[in-house]
Amino acid sequence: MPKVKTNRSAAKRFSKTGSGQIKRSKAGKNHFTGKKASKSIRNLRKSTLLSSADMDRISKILPY
Repeated sequence: MPKVKTNRSAAKRFSKTGSGQIKRSKAGKNHFTGKKASKSIRNLRKSTLLSSADMDRISKILPY
């Protein structure tokens, strides 16, 4: 049986927590931040957990 490869682009964007959930960073912080409020940009710093709808897709490409 061949090895299952990890999708490297996904590995740079997502990480698994100790309990097995998948952590992601929030979108919308790279550009066009001049028109956004400082508070909203500050809230985009925090990471969040992946939704249950996306868990199946992402856990297939992140096997380890």
